[in-house]
Amino acid sequence: MARSAPRLTVTREAWPLAQTFRISRGSRMTAEVVVAEIAADGCRGRGECVPYPRYGESVDRVVAAIAAMTEAVAAGFDRAELQRAMPPGAARNALDAAFWDLEAKRTGTSAAALAGIGPLHALTTAYTLSLDTPERMGAAAAASRDRPLLKLKLTGAGDLARVRAVREAAPQARLIVDANEGWSERDYVQLAPGLAALGVELIEQPLPEAGDAVLAKLAHPVPVCADESCHTRADLDRLAGRYDAVNIKLDKSGGLTEALALAEAASRRGFAVMVGCMVGTSLAMAPAVLVAQKARVVDLDGPLLLAQDRVPGLCYDGSSLHPPEPELWG
Repeated sequence: MARSAPRLTVTREAWPLAQTFRISRGSRMTAEVVVAEIAADGCRGRGECVPYPRYGESVDRVVAAIAAMTEAVAAGFDRAELQRAMPPGAARNALDAAFWDLEAKRTGTSAAALAGIGPLHALTTAYTLSLDTPERMGAAAAASRDRPLLKLKLTGAGDLARVRAVREAAPQARLIVDANEGWSERDYVQLAPGLAALGVELIEQPLPEAGDAVLAKLAHPVPVCADESCHTRADLDRLAGRYDAVNIKLDKSGGLTEALALAEAASRRGFAVMVGCMVGTSLAMAPAVLVAQKARVVDLDGPLLLAQDRVPGLCYDGSSLHPPEPELWG
């Protein structure tokens, strides 16, 4: 039986958050996502992305970029051609995930098997505490004190007090922090030793991407992780000597295909690998679970920050994240 021509559709969705999500560059109450779906031969593959203004993306532009691929997909365009046809970013991520999902469903196997990855195992994810006053972050930490790994959003002034409040409220939790480019060089020099003394294990993107070269000349009392500075394998040469780790996000890399290659290349270069996410639903997290199987730090808590996740979604048992079921993805 001849295969039917693949049909691409794209939709936008808005998912309310459980509470305001604050980082150094702003706050929001809704996760706006874009879903690409490719249907063929009675199967459908889906992928979700989260457009991010920091990278010049908007929901409108991402929807338009995906819709522009409709004829190419119908003509038999495949995942390999996608990597050449679209730049890294949210739009390519949604399409890349949809191709992986469709191939898994057409072949009756799993995306993990297609990627050459063994059986997937459960992961321990970080749980994010939004930027707030020390008192409120301490209260949030007390409510999450049984979670093994907490990630704190920071901004500069007052950050040691914030981390100290969290440490006192959740003394057994491992801590990582994320400044989202919100520190100056002076902030870094003043804060890093104190964070080390409080047991912080990782500092994400302390300085703006355009000014991070100075990190090669500064002491790292806590390992430093590139987030906004790391998108694809092409960034690794520039990051060497500045960072100890890289945070791989599918919306930055342009999808699972590049993310897997980036993880392998980063490990070969001696970078520790963290796998992170934007705030989205379980459909956005599911492909990242494959990359996260060998990651040193996993931060795939997006659905835990929503008022309600999509159904079916990923299974979270506290901070334990279980592999996706085929009904969701892959």
